Amino acid sequence: MTVGRDPGLFPFLIDFFSRDPQDLLIMALRKPLPPTYFILTLVLQVALHFVFPIVQLYHSPLRWLGIALIVFGCWLNLEADGIFKKRKTTVKPFEKPSVLVADGPFRISRHPMYLGMVAIFLGIAVACGSLVTFAAPVVFAVLMEALFIGHEERSMEQTLGQEYREYRRRVRRWI
Repeated sequence: MTVGRDPGLFPFLIDFFSRDPQDLLIMALRKPLPPTYFILTLVLQVALHFVFPIVQLYHSPLRWLGIALIVFGCWLNLEADGIFKKRKTTVKPFEKPSVLVADGPFRISRHPMYLGMVAIFLGIAVACGSLVTFAAPVVFAVLMEALFIGHEERSMEQTLGQEYREYRRRVRRWI
């Protein structure tokens, strides 16, 4: 009887420790993905609202608009993600895309998932009504521009060439 590694037993640890040390270094230096920034910004936004509410801009009736923005942002993310899955292309910013997605919400924005996340932050800010919470959508949009969007667009142009350049001329980056 031979004793070998059981791939069903602690598959993550087995995979992790069987990797080349250079691959582990590359993994450690890789940037966190957008959902990580989304969660961190979300936690910061809510914490700032409760710790430093500074100025309450308005009260109840307008806050319902915030709920609508949150629902819209969630729908936009789910719709865009579903299209990526249907087309069998990557949603991860550092992987090469296999096809150009130009329908659904991608007809009005080249980055509808980021737009959806910003809509969620804006919705939370409107629902909370405090001035400090309005910093989150701006900070998140700037982070996505600086850390991901430029790289994604260069990757799309390198991979898809003229087809992507035509799409970029037709569709704006955000809205």
